[in-house]
Amino acid sequence: MIERAGIDAAEVEDVIAGCVQQFGPQGINVARNAWLHEGLPIETAAATVDRQCGSAQQAVGFGAALIGCGVHDVVIGAGVEHMGDLPLSAIDRTQEEFGPAYTPELLSHHNMVGQGLGAEMIAERWEIPRSELDELALRSHRLAHRATVEGRFEREMVAIDVGGETPMTDQGIRPDTSLEALAALKPVFKEDGRITAGNASQISDGAAAVLLMSAEKAAELGLRPRARIVDQTTVGCDPVTMLEGRSRRRGRSSRATG
Repeated sequence: MIERAGIDAAEVEDVIAGCVQQFGPQGINVARNAWLHEGLPIETAAATVDRQCGSAQQAVGFGAALIGCGVHDVVIGAGVEHMGDLPLSAIDRTQEEFGPAYTPELLSHHNMVGQGLGAEMIAERWEIPRSELDELALRSHRLAHRATVEGRFEREMVAIDVGGETPMTDQGIRPDTSLEALAALKPVFKEDGRITAGNASQISDGAAAVLLMSAEKAAELGLRPRARIVDQTTVGCDPVTMLEGRSRRRGRSSRATG
């Protein structure tokens, strides 16, 4: 990203990265480790944040806030998750060894469940049939494939060597799937449920970064901004049906966390 922007890495004052599984290769401040891995200036600070599924977005939000209040002029907001190496089940293994994250008091307030069962609860509450979930999944794959063929993602992709290969497309897109194929999949969280491997989010690996700076600094460096962050907000929601969070405050869109 620094090479693409054509800036001196020393201009970056802080790096904030979102990451949920902060242990193993992603532990001990993966944002700072990634920066140092590249041999970049040690004077640049870095921090890793966790707001679960909104972690990378929160990293960008924190970076924008630091610039907006005048603390920094140049910040990188990023996110990384290597679920192929650190799957959700890794959390269970660490808690078996070191203890659970949820206290008895917390569980007395909220009957915490995994995202899969939370999604099932939402589907039941809003009476969303399995067929509609499959149709939405199929539409998502088709739109993503069309955007790929049209080259809409090319500018955003960075080639990285993975086992001797350099994939340049999102490998999670399945253009050949069909409603018939999706309908044949069995539910994975409840025997009579609606959530399957075809209409649920995938286990994916990926990383992204955004260069943020004040308008004055961009002008000084001769860079053309691609977007402007106008406002941001957050809102909490029921931690059991954690995927249901949504809000509109004074006409502003928001993200939510369980």
